[in-house]
Amino acid sequence: MNHRLESHLFWGSHSPLSSLVGVCLIIMASARFALALICTCALIWVYGLTVLIFSRARKLMPVQGVNLILLFLSTFLCGVFIFILNFINPLAALGTGYFLILIPPLLLGSGILEASKTIEPVKAFSRALLEAVVFSGIILGMALIREPLGIGTLSFPAGIYGITEISGEAGFVPLRILSVSAGGILLFGYLIALYRFLRERNENIQRESK
Repeated sequence: MNHRLESHLFWGSHSPLSSLVGVCLIIMASARFALALICTCALIWVYGLTVLIFSRARKLMPVQGVNLILLFLSTFLCGVFIFILNFINPLAALGTGYFLILIPPLLLGSGILEASKTIEPVKAFSRALLEAVVFSGIILGMALIREPLGIGTLSFPAGIYGITEISGEAGFVPLRILSVSAGGILLFGYLIALYRFLRERNENIQRESK
C-alpha cells in the first residue's frame, strides 16, 4: 500500500493544515465566499483531470522532465477553467485569476502526482478529488468566518457585477480586520494552533487505546 494513500486526509502528515502547503491560496481565496466557491470548482477540476490524465499516460512520459510536463499540463487545465469561467462570468474570472494560477504549483507540491505513479488510475483519481475537497473545505470554512464577520455579507458568484451579496447587519468594527489579508493570516494562525492541539490529542487517545 502506498504510504501517501495511508495518510489521513485531514490529520495525516500530508494534509493541508499539517504541511501548510497552499497557505497563500487559502488566505486569498477565503476573502469572500463567492471567491471560495470558484476556487473549489477550480481545485476539483485541476486536481482531478491532471491526475487522471497523468495516471493514464504516465507510461508515455519521459523519465526526465516529467515535472515540467506536469506543470504545463496542470497550468493548461487551470487556464481552460479560467477560459470557461470567462464566458460564464467574466468579472468573476478577472477577480479570481490572480490566485487560481497558484493551483498548479500547489498540486505539484502536494505529492499526489508522485504517489499516482505507483497506484491504479482510479485510486489516484479518487484520492486527488478527496484531497481537493478537503482543501476546498478549509477555504470555504474560513470564508464563512471572514466575510460575514468582517464585511457583514455573504456573496455568491452570480449577477452582472460578478458576485451577488446577501447583506445583513454591518460588520462589527473590531472584526473588520478579518476581511483583509492580515486578518486572514491572523485567523489562519489560530486555526493552525487549534488544529495541532486537536491532532496531538487525537494521537494521544489512539496511543492509549492501543
